[in-house]
Amino acid sequence: MNAVKPVRKFSVFEFLYKYGTLITILLLIAVFGIGTDNFLSGSNIIIILRSISIVTIIAIGLTVSLSVGGFDLSVGSTASVANALVISLFVWHGLNIGLSIGIALAISLAVGLINAFLVINFKIQDMLMTLATMFIFQGVALTYTKGATISQNMVMPNGEFATGQIPKLFGKLGQVPWIIIIMVAVVVIVHLFLNYTKHGRYMYMIGGNPEAAKLSGIAVGRYRLVAYLVSAFFAGIGGIILGARVMNAEVNAGGPYLMDAVAAAFIGYSVFGAGKPNAFGTFAGAVLIGILSNGLIMLSVPYYAMDIVKGGVLALALAITYYKRKH
Repeated sequence: MNAVKPVRKFSVFEFLYKYGTLITILLLIAVFGIGTDNFLSGSNIIIILRSISIVTIIAIGLTVSLSVGGFDLSVGSTASVANALVISLFVWHGLNIGLSIGIALAISLAVGLINAFLVINFKIQDMLMTLATMFIFQGVALTYTKGATISQNMVMPNGEFATGQIPKLFGKLGQVPWIIIIMVAVVVIVHLFLNYTKHGRYMYMIGGNPEAAKLSGIAVGRYRLVAYLVSAFFAGIGGIILGARVMNAEVNAGGPYLMDAVAAAFIGYSVFGAGKPNAFGTFAGAVLIGILSNGLIMLSVPYYAMDIVKGGVLALALAITYYKRKH
């Protein structure tokens, strides 16, 4: 006699957990499309994709740190350091593109190495330790720039003008289509790495149960080190792309990207019911935030009210994620 398989009841919460983010994106597109004239135009869609590119790249790095149960709050400061460094190497020292980008990424990796060393060796909670290093690296960036914007022809401390030039080729990295291509490439590469390689699966195992992973013979410390290096690397790329987009280095330029990156990563937990940090989910979260910001601007909502909406979206995403984990 064949066993009768139990019929799984339809759950509204389960459905919303899996598809709520995508449904929200579609609803926002419909609302803003009806409420504004040019929201659905091709040029505005490109603007949205360009506006979320840097956030997405930084958020993808954060996603990798979350995959091992970490939480790298220093990504915004790392982006600031890379942004200040790459522009200063052009303007102050006249270095070429390859060398400037290489040095900026090397310093970003050094930031990741410091984070990993402190977290792994001192066994302090990741969020608390990277909160401390966030302020440290933010201070490093401010000290390095002396609290000033770095730009072409700026006045140096000795009263002379800076002679270095930011290459036009570098500026193309921050323009369409390259800024969007880089974002898509980062999302796809990290998605494939986390889901289709043994190393990605090991990271998820560590994030789920580090003790069980250790007993299974997985080098937990080594993978956590790699996660923080990857997180800092992508934060560095984000800072470099930011420099290419605005062609200067503003004071603490990467700081404002932290909140959006955190929101995108946590919103992504629930996309398609993944229940874990994932690249495509993070991208969907960034798209949601980008559409929300763009639509609210087109509806003339004051800029100072934006964080209320973003904070509300993040609070809802966290509530759904943690409610699902406990039920």
